[in-house]
Amino acid sequence: MRVDDSSRKRLKVGDLLRFRCRDEEVLTRITRLVRYTDFEEMFDHEPVSSVNPTATREDQLRNIREIYPPEREALGVVAIGIELMDAPPSED
Repeated sequence: MRVDDSSRKRLKVGDLLRFRCRDEEVLTRITRLVRYTDFEEMFDHEPVSSVNPTATREDQLRNIREIYPPEREALGVVAIGIELMDAPPSED
């Protein structure tokens, strides 16, 4: 999930997304896009475990709102379903 800013509004099912975390990258394909008014509405319809399997709804809302201030959340929220396109190389 992300705030639905101008770059996210251009996303379409089937688009490829590359995620980077530190020195790792993963290529994914968008399988689903659902737009919501805010994070509360999103968690009324999306399982909290799809974002963080160990967080409660309240914990996850608090965590998300530490990342996205109210003016960003006011842009709306998009839940993005993805599938992995390339697996990391094995260490054989």
